[in-house]
Amino acid sequence: MNANKTTSINSDDLQNKFITRMLKDFSLETTPNGAKKIDSFSEFVRPETTVFITFLPGTTYDETVSIAKKLRLEGLIPAPHFAARSITSKEMLEDYVKKVTSEAGVKKILTIAGAGGKQLGPFPDTISLFETGIFDKYGITEIGVAGHPEGSSDIPDKEIEKALKLKNQINERTNAELFIISQFCFDSRIILNWAKQINSEGNKLPIIVGIPGIAKLSTLLKYSISCGIGNSVNFLKKQSSQMMNLIKTQTPDRLVRDLAMSTPDGRETGIKGLHIYPLGGLKKSSEWAYSALDGKFQLNQEGFDVYQE
Repeated sequence: MNANKTTSINSDDLQNKFITRMLKDFSLETTPNGAKKIDSFSEFVRPETTVFITFLPGTTYDETVSIAKKLRLEGLIPAPHFAARSITSKEMLEDYVKKVTSEAGVKKILTIAGAGGKQLGPFPDTISLFETGIFDKYGITEIGVAGHPEGSSDIPDKEIEKALKLKNQINERTNAELFIISQFCFDSRIILNWAKQINSEGNKLPIIVGIPGIAKLSTLLKYSISCGIGNSVNFLKKQSSQMMNLIKTQTPDRLVRDLAMSTPDGRETGIKGLHIYPLGGLKKSSEWAYSALDGKFQLNQEGFDVYQE
């Protein structure tokens, strides 16, 4: 075997290792309405996988509690969303926290401000949720906060920067460990530059990068537009220049490979893992991710191809 071939094999082995490491302990999410259509999550989601549960406008937290209980009974880790602007009172917040902790054993949650500017109660943002002390009171140990690699259509950049500094300060005072989950993005350069930037400004919270799951390009474009993430919209529009491309199934293999090779140990960027937004369906995205995690993939020129045995 010649030296060049040996080097190539060793390089491929190293990339494989970094890719599987990046996918280790990935998380998923579901909506209450989507969860109602799933008879058994455990048929395709492995035990101890974290599944976040969205709290969308127009739904009640009782639905989220019900799904959290179902996930816990199936051996998964339920992690409900708390959308500040949709919580109508401090009493509602406490009842919500009390129910998910006592009925579903919840220890991990995600706090977000909530979509749109409509505020239904006394909480304009996630900081105001923390200030109640209710999460500590009921033993929440891990709390996610939102990250915005491409900025936010609802919040000015300066306000995002200020809020992140406050969340770092809260992390020093609360009993829970805070972490960042980013909005999904399609460009590894944007993600890496954003991570390095916020860390240079004093962020100490670990970063979980949000990536799109398996979906048609048309579906990804629709969600990107609704979320107001401009660079990702432009990125997708370039790929959808031909109508046939809109119905092709897209996979995040190139993004995962780029992130894995750019931040193999996470020291510089603070990136500790991935959160998969299953925009095209939870089953498709989870099966793809588990196959890649198990090493069932072949590197190609840009990303990698997952295969089923």
